[in-house]
Amino acid sequence: MTEWQISHAPEWKVRRIEDGGLALPLHISRGDQRLGTAELRLTPTAAEHLHAALCYALDGQLPPTAAPDCRKPIRYPGRRSG
Repeated sequence: MTEWQISHAPEWKVRRIEDGGLALPLHISRGDQRLGTAELRLTPTAAEHLHAALCYALDGQLPPTAAPDCRKPIRYPGRRSG
């Protein structure tokens, strides 16, 4: 049996939609066949919940070298590390 897959569409960016929410582009495929694209639409509250869930899931993991700035350590002026 061939598996259905839903994955992030990397060539698309997350965008704001008219109601203030966010739209996350997705690819839908089955096996090696790409069937189409769709958007996961999130309210600002749902997006914050997803963000928090991902932060907790990634806690303790080293960010990959290609990670965006939000996953890299933040250095605050005047604050000592350690």
